[in-house]
Amino acid sequence: MVFSPKSDPFRFDGSKRIRCVLADDHTLLRDGVRRVLEEASDFAVVGEAADASEALKLVIEYRPDLVLLDISMPGMSSFEAARLIEEHCAGTRIVFLTMHEDLEYLTQALRSGASGYLLKDTPAPHLLHALRSIHCGERSFSPRIMRQMQDEGAAEKSTRGRADRTTLTPREREVMKLLAEGHTVRQAAGQLGVSVKTVEAHKFNLMRKLDIHNKAQLVTVAIRKKIVSAPIPM
Repeated sequence: MVFSPKSDPFRFDGSKRIRCVLADDHTLLRDGVRRVLEEASDFAVVGEAADASEALKLVIEYRPDLVLLDISMPGMSSFEAARLIEEHCAGTRIVFLTMHEDLEYLTQALRSGASGYLLKDTPAPHLLHALRSIHCGERSFSPRIMRQMQDEGAAEKSTRGRADRTTLTPREREVMKLLAEGHTVRQAAGQLGVSVKTVEAHKFNLMRKLDIHNKAQLVTVAIRKKIVSAPIPM
């Protein structure tokens, strides 16, 4: 997606600010992110923390729209804090802002309920755009992370047979059907009687298996595999 700050489709009119909590053990980094957010008319920083435990307390107290978490902070694991935020503060969307490009960290982030995984060298306009889109219900990942996911998928293709690569488990088929029908991850979790992080894990696995990168591709593949019916032409 080509992004132009002047035509950001997720930019708000300023009537309602996106309330954020920042968590990073580096004060200079927090100061820089806070300035970026506060210079935009549609963001407000309501709390700052130097560790995950304090971030969890602030989120429970202020119920912000977004919490931006670093991964490598002292004390409590950021992934555990994210899991607890996902469990107890459903209205807060979780974004990891990190230097780590390892896909294992991304996997843990998704399993803990994250809606975004952004690298710390993300340009300010792109960061704002990503946060706005996440607030609107989208998910966002830094381009280098997306490329790594694609590269890993390509590597797996060369080492696994086609059947192994595209065969879904019964649960993965259930998750795919609900998502292709337009249900959110949370709604799918409710219908299946499992946690949100469980649905996220199944979704991540099936998208990797089938080399799917967006909702449109998911729907197309679900129709091709006859998991959902094709829409009737008008």
